[in-house]
Amino acid sequence: MEQLRVMVVDDHPMWREAVSRDLADAGFAVVATAGDGEQAVRRALACRPQVIVLDLNLPALPGVEVCRRVMAQDPAVRVLVLSASGEQADVLEAVKSGATGYLVKSAGREELLEAVRRTAAGDPVFTPGLAGLLLGEFRRLAGQPAELPRQGVPQLTARETEVLRMVAKGLSYRQIADRLVLSHRTVQNHVQNTLGKLQLHNRVELVRYAIETGLDTPD
Repeated sequence: MEQLRVMVVDDHPMWREAVSRDLADAGFAVVATAGDGEQAVRRALACRPQVIVLDLNLPALPGVEVCRRVMAQDPAVRVLVLSASGEQADVLEAVKSGATGYLVKSAGREELLEAVRRTAAGDPVFTPGLAGLLLGEFRRLAGQPAELPRQGVPQLTARETEVLRMVAKGLSYRQIADRLVLSHRTVQNHVQNTLGKLQLHNRVELVRYAIETGLDTPD
């Protein structure tokens, strides 16, 4: 079985080395590390990791900008933020920049390893409490004007609408797959198809669209 390729970005050498060692011991291939933002962008584009474990507070270039630049060049990469901050603004900004998941550094070793695996699969992963925080912020933003496409949008299938409703309620792809008796990959495909049809770019916009159209309300 091919090893999952991971890159670790943190400006504290001891923390960076400890995380890299834990990942390697668990069977991941740590293909690169970086201690500042500009270095992170260069190495990520050279090594093409599947998952980047990324700190936000970096010299030279902040973590959210690293995420934006790398994903602009390699949309297939997944980013798991591992930060000391659990502040709402930091979490929201990270997700807006394209991060799939967000853990605070108080997370345990096994929690981190599982988060990396789930992030690689495209599953949104958050430290407990942060998912609810994000949904609350999405609902607040839904009350503000949004520049999201509304006219000429293709109709979603019944299944796509059902998946979108569950995404808006904060369910992970794995939970949606279990509830609908589908494979994890099928759920991912439905989400990607929905993004394409609605001309949206990420999960943040998708959830916001669902809330604005009332799909997050109880059936």
